[in-house]
Amino acid sequence: MRHYYKLSLTVGVGVLALILQFGFQQQLAAQLVITLMGSIMALSMLVEMIKTLRSGKYGVDLLAITAIVATLAVSEYWAGLVVLIMLTGGDSLEDFAAKRANTELKALLDNSPRTAHRQDNGQLTDIAVEDAVVGDQLVVKPGELVPVDGHVIQGTALFDESSLTGESKPVEKKRGDDVMSGAVNGDSAITMVVDKLAADSQYQQLVKLVKESEARPAKFVRLADRYAVPFTLVAYVIAGIAWALSGDPHRFAEVLVVASPCPLILAAPVALVSGMSRTSRNGIVVKTGDMLEKMSNAKSAAFDKTGTITSGQLTVNQIVPQAGFTAAQVLHLAASAEQNSSHILARSIVKYANDTPLSPVTDLAEVTGNGVTAQIDDQVVKVGKLNFVAPTTDQTPLAQTAIYVAIDDHYAGYITFIDNVRPEAAATLQALHAEGVRNVMMLTGDQKAIADEIAQEVGIDTVQADLLPADKIKNLKAVAPAERPVIMVGDGVNDAPSLAVADVGIAMGAHGSTAASESADVVILKDDLSRVVTAIQISKDTMNVAKQAVWIGIAICTILMLIASSGIIPALFGAMLQEVVDTVSILWALRALRDQPHPQIETGKSKSVNAN
Repeated sequence: MRHYYKLSLTVGVGVLALILQFGFQQQLAAQLVITLMGSIMALSMLVEMIKTLRSGKYGVDLLAITAIVATLAVSEYWAGLVVLIMLTGGDSLEDFAAKRANTELKALLDNSPRTAHRQDNGQLTDIAVEDAVVGDQLVVKPGELVPVDGHVIQGTALFDESSLTGESKPVEKKRGDDVMSGAVNGDSAITMVVDKLAADSQYQQLVKLVKESEARPAKFVRLADRYAVPFTLVAYVIAGIAWALSGDPHRFAEVLVVASPCPLILAAPVALVSGMSRTSRNGIVVKTGDMLEKMSNAKSAAFDKTGTITSGQLTVNQIVPQAGFTAAQVLHLAASAEQNSSHILARSIVKYANDTPLSPVTDLAEVTGNGVTAQIDDQVVKVGKLNFVAPTTDQTPLAQTAIYVAIDDHYAGYITFIDNVRPEAAATLQALHAEGVRNVMMLTGDQKAIADEIAQEVGIDTVQADLLPADKIKNLKAVAPAERPVIMVGDGVNDAPSLAVADVGIAMGAHGSTAASESADVVILKDDLSRVVTAIQISKDTMNVAKQAVWIGIAICTILMLIASSGIIPALFGAMLQEVVDTVSILWALRALRDQPHPQIETGKSKSVNAN
């Protein structure tokens, strides 16, 4: 608001000066008012410029200060007033543009869930969202926001997740499916189980990302300041030569008036904020403006496997019953026992058994790290690790991911799981190569044989497997300078250190961990790997627009300076022309808001792999 106040003060002084000069014929009084106000403003700008220089940054204020002082010194006080209006108006326009560009981000802050309906023994109680604890059963009615992250245990409904993912198409959620806080329930009530506290839920993490993205300065703004150094020197040289050749100090003021650095001050940040808004509109949160610059120049990219190249959502592969039991019986009892669990394997079983009614559970007990015991249909059912379920059986634990089932202390069989390669993975990696990312790596803790198989299918150049988090960091640091900036894409807790070390850390945040999202520079809100390419494409578009806007402003100002050096542009008219230059630069920068046409990434068939 400070810039709006400055603009209001400047306009108010201008109106007062107009009344004094043309209403009361007091030209001297008008000149004194403008000169006094201009001197105060110039002094204020000088103080800010000194602070900028002390912080180690180059400022662009010196040229504007000189223009104001020069116009006031040669009694071109109306031109000085126009320059002041231009500067304060330009700052206010920047505020407006930033506000316009951040509309999609700020909408998150105005739509935060506040209440929840807790279900306890069939009774509903309204509670504050902050009071919901993991394991609570909540009812979400039609038209209401999902209060916290969880999964559906009863009912089917369509959810609007557009404020979270950028997708306008409603998404159907049924038993076993995850629901994110901030999504809007569309058509029917559902019952969900809380998986995360409000502070850890998706919506609050997005709010935190919004605040971070607004608070951090963009590096490219400092690059624009550096453009101002040679630009200022050129302006002084042209103005000095014009004064020396003509012998008229007015010529010096006339050149500097059209050399105002507003295009440099405004164009780059407006373009960057616009680009960050565009990424948000496409389901991507970019925390800092300089990440756009780094992504636009990325030479290498590293990917985790599980949850990144693969979907990370395990599905049932085989149900293998023992003699005396059936596959349907093993699945039904295992899904019934696990129906209220938030564990990924439990959710996969429940989802797989979606078409069959589950039995009620009594005397449910969870043994941490081993499994669960439940009373179902007058039978004692154990589901979990083999040594917990059937410690005396001859069954050997499988190498692949599996859970084991016992019924009344009799080993009943096992259920295995697979992970699927994302259908968009191969096309995404091909598109990355097309965008100039030459070196694509997989850094995974999984077995090398599985990693090599997936890498060959999707087109990854280099595979490093059986890695601990420290090994991933070592590989990222070993990337040669010529192959940087390097992007790291991951989704799990073990990826958080790697995301922090990479030049650009990108988290698959739709189903990923909070730690990964907090460590990352960029968070993809939709469970779609192709958004990595989208982020890079938007970054390239944004940086091109930003540079174009800066150079357009510099070119127009340079031409006007050369014309003004001949004396054919009066100072007052030159100051007005500068407003045109500012408007052109800012309007060009706002082009970064618009989506640009890019080739669509086609998705293929997903391939199943063992989840080791």
